[in-house]
Formats: sequence, C-alpha cells, structure tokens
Amino acid sequence: METDEEAARHRAKMAKRKAVQDAEVAGKTVEKGLLIVHTGPGKGKSTAAFGLMLRALGRGWRVGVVQFIKGAWETGERFALDRFGDQVAWHTMGEGFTWETQDRARDVAAAEAAWAQARRLMDDPTIRLLILDELNIALRYDYLPLDAVVAALSARRPDLHVVVTGRNAKPELIAAADLVTEMAVVKHHFAAGVKAQEGIEF
Repeated sequence: METDEEAARHRAKMAKRKAVQDAEVAGKTVEKGLLIVHTGPGKGKSTAAFGLMLRALGRGWRVGVVQFIKGAWETGERFALDRFGDQVAWHTMGEGFTWETQDRARDVAAAEAAWAQARRLMDDPTIRLLILDELNIALRYDYLPLDAVVAALSARRPDLHVVVTGRNAKPELIAAADLVTEMAVVKHHFAAGVKAQEGIEF
C-alpha cells in the first residue's frame, strides 16, 4: 500500500518530468515533409510503413505506394487499402526478387519504370505520403543511379513525406534522411522452419 509520502514524492517527480517534456515539445517548431528510411535485417520494415500509411489515411490524406521488387504477391495490405478507393494510389511494379527473375536487364527495366512512377506521384500535389517499398533493394543492386535518386528525394516538395523500405540502405540515403530506423533480428520464426503465413508475412 502506497503511503501519502510516497504518493507525494511520485507526484512531484512526475510534475518535474512533465515540465521537462512540455519544454522539449514546445521547442520543436519546424513542420516539413520527412524522408523516412526503414532498413535492417529484421522483419517489419514494410509493415511499419503501411502502419504509418493507415495513420495518414485516418487523417484523410491521399497516399501512394510504389513497390519496386514485390511482384505477383497478393498481399493483405493491398486488399485492405483497396477499400479506400481513390484515396490510395497503389502501383506494384516489381517482378519478384532477382533470384526469381534471373534476368538483370529485366530487373533494371522494372526498377526504372517503378522510379518513373514514383516521380509522377512525387509531383502529384494531392499525395501527402508516399511509400517506396523495397527501393533500398533496387539501389543495393545498382538497378537505379543512387545519386540521382537521392537528389530527387532530397528535392521533393516541402509537404511530401516519403518512406523508403528495404535492407541495406545506402549510406548516402541514410545521410539525406530525416528519420532512419533499423530493424534488428532478435529471433525469427523462419529459423524454426515456420513458413511465410497469410496475414503475417503477406
């Protein structure tokens, strides 16, 4: 049972903490479109991006998705976001991972087409949030010119938020980003022989 003295100490401690937090929040005055990178070997990069997209949709924003690598998969997020109609501009442009296509020229052409679509959405003033899913993979395999991609992302409209997902984000992209989150592997069910499952992986 908490004593009156303990309760008073707790209230005083939390009041100090609140004052510090309030002062820190009040000092943040910049509002701008962010370049966000989700990278690392852990699961959850695209998942986190689509969670952010759901938040944006809840605010009434129009959002876009360009998938650079994923191709023929029928994913749960695509089915869910279809229900938002024209509020979502979704473009699956990839043909699968490079070990599936086994055709570099085809992979490069698909990445170039996806990047062209991404540029169109970046120029669309109705899009507030754009997910460039697995763009990091296309950059890792040199399917696209890194300097040109980073320059275009850095020169985006001031009010446009862009999220780039995929392992092995290039240092130049990390340097240009406003927010970078690295997903680490602590434990993964694949290691125990559990296959990719509907509703969890796709």
